[in-house]
Amino acid sequence: MKLSFNKSDLLFQFKKTDLIQLKKIDYLEFYVGNAKQSAYFYANAFGFKPVAYAGLETGVSDRTSYVLEQGDIRLVLTSPLTLNNPIAEYLKLHGDGIYDIAMLVDDACSCFETAVAKGAQPLLKPHKFTNKEGYLVKATIAAYNGDLCHSFIERKNYNLFSPEYIPLSNFIETKPTGLIAVDHLVLNVEIGQMNPWAGFYQKILGFQEQQEFTSDDISTKYSALISKVLQNNPGKIKIPINEPAQGLGKSQIQEYLDFHNGPGVQHLALKTTDIISTVRHLRSNGVEFLDTSCKYYDNLLERIGEIDEDIDTLRELQILVDRDSEGYLLQIFTKPLTPRPTFFIEIIQRKGSMGFGKGNFKALFETIELEQAARGNLL
Repeated sequence: MKLSFNKSDLLFQFKKTDLIQLKKIDYLEFYVGNAKQSAYFYANAFGFKPVAYAGLETGVSDRTSYVLEQGDIRLVLTSPLTLNNPIAEYLKLHGDGIYDIAMLVDDACSCFETAVAKGAQPLLKPHKFTNKEGYLVKATIAAYNGDLCHSFIERKNYNLFSPEYIPLSNFIETKPTGLIAVDHLVLNVEIGQMNPWAGFYQKILGFQEQQEFTSDDISTKYSALISKVLQNNPGKIKIPINEPAQGLGKSQIQEYLDFHNGPGVQHLALKTTDIISTVRHLRSNGVEFLDTSCKYYDNLLERIGEIDEDIDTLRELQILVDRDSEGYLLQIFTKPLTPRPTFFIEIIQRKGSMGFGKGNFKALFETIELEQAARGNLL
């Protein structure tokens, strides 16, 4: 579904932003080829704890799912059990990827009705599930277009993830890696589609623009992109939207679009309060990160200013640093986690800065281009 927006629509939205109050991300549902193996990977590599399961044994006949948690992060990994299944069609077209960005709200029915009244496509009308302790309400709308949706989740003293799931107590022993929350998710969209996607989130969900980056901000010799950063009113949910720009070669955004066969979530940024400890743990678990040139760390303190961390340790772990007027941040990016060069994870620690590492864009993109060249996808 595609929606059109005009200035009057957006002005109306800014007057009505209080109609949909999104508290935080409740869970992220991934469609994956093998949910059990993916659960094992995210548990062993990233330290998530498998806590719930749905499948044939719980009365679900068309899919199987595992719920994993760490800190305030909840992942749902879902695979199809039948061929005649929308999940199977998604995987055939896109490969593994995030399908549902589910958001916790106080009133799922009101959020759903408001979103549909503003033009959102309904996928699941509000359903209420109750038990002795409380209740759960879920409703779902489609995103602007493509195979991405948003569920509104309302929980009141509900002690289960969802009624078709059973608790898992003996799947695997895991050690947390210090990941505490979702910082942001990044969407990649086609040329000319950034503003329509941004208009959807502004009009339907009440997001507002936080930052905008042009091709002058994000470019190298070979590739460029433009980006808008959107966030909801409390600032708990942040969604940068990237669009490729013309360059001598193929940008990482266009490579994603080619292999994902359309727009979608390119990467998930997970927050930590001790990135050095987290990255050490992740590397020891076998997580592969993008390489950073040693030259990046030459005169780093002159560029960034004084920081708490040891430069040699940052160089060893290849962690990037950026500073803005509010403070600084540290970040690092994994290599693609799927067979297609699409989805990856960012690890981020914020020490005052609420930005997205603008000063690291050039170094990061040059590193990504080396990976693209090795895959034969740069020129």
